[in-house]
Amino acid sequence: MKAALKNLDGTFQIAEVDRPILPGTDWVIMRVRVAGICGTDLRHWKVEDPSLECHIMGHELAGEIVEVGADVFNVQPGDRVVIETVMGDGVCPWCHIQRYNICEHLYDVRTKYVSRAYAEYVAAPATKVYKLPDHMSFEEAALVDTLSVCLHGQHLSGLAINDKVAVIGAGCIGLGQTILAKASGADVMVTDIVDSALDLARSLGADAIVNTQREDPVERVMTWTDGRGADIVFECAGGAAMPITLPQATRMVRRGGKVVVIGGFDEGESTIPLEWQRMQMSEIQLILSASFAFHDIYSEQGQIVELIAKGKLDVGKLITHRFKLDQINEAFATARDKERTGAVFVPITIE
Repeated sequence: MKAALKNLDGTFQIAEVDRPILPGTDWVIMRVRVAGICGTDLRHWKVEDPSLECHIMGHELAGEIVEVGADVFNVQPGDRVVIETVMGDGVCPWCHIQRYNICEHLYDVRTKYVSRAYAEYVAAPATKVYKLPDHMSFEEAALVDTLSVCLHGQHLSGLAINDKVAVIGAGCIGLGQTILAKASGADVMVTDIVDSALDLARSLGADAIVNTQREDPVERVMTWTDGRGADIVFECAGGAAMPITLPQATRMVRRGGKVVVIGGFDEGESTIPLEWQRMQMSEIQLILSASFAFHDIYSEQGQIVELIAKGKLDVGKLITHRFKLDQINEAFATARDKERTGAVFVPITIE
């Protein structure tokens, strides 16, 4: 099969590799139709990493079932599906209680099997496969992973109707967080440094937008909330921005409010000074969110599939560019240079 393999310098090369086989009787093979580019993928773009050389990457994918094991009964060849790529080892205490998103072997397992979207075929356990209605496009389905991350963070936040919510970062995660918060009855302010992303946030229902290169977001949120601060602040920028955005989030939230960190930290130790005494005296809760799993008895990815299928989440506006697998390096360059290109969600079609 055709696949995009990581080069040592962090770019990709297109190569022919072995097609995956069924690892067990309860597994399936999916023909990948669309794969997305997320912020985690972008952080590895053009970064030298010998551990990733010749690996197939990507974890936002949708396609068609082409083969099933003898013990698979929930799907059949020809079904249109999305695959959940948050996959633990299945034997640890956290996996046993459906909190596999914090399994200590999560990345080892998922990268070996399901997080291999930039290729024509991928193998997955049948339990990680969700059928799609005919009216949901593969591009929309490739966004399910992103929205599931957002839903997990919202569940942790305890967001309620009429809450005042600030979202830091208007990338795909931040805009997804905005869509969910609005669908839940919250008032939402979105901050970013890219005007095109903020304009999109407004079109998705944001009640206020702030370009932090021109305005002080703390002053704006205080004015917007009559001096109290936001009930919940979602940090959705992450990465290199975290030393700026995390302290900012703790100043934007009200006393007794919550800061939910959705954006990812870079690997290794991070030293970010915070006003810990003020936060403690204000009982500000700092909540760290990782991927997604289950909420009570419900799969969060399954919930997102259902919400999009019912038309409760309009994700089509997030799709800004389209590329083919042979153009994957151009796709990554476009996704990274969002200030110039206006990129948000960049799907890669695999034909």
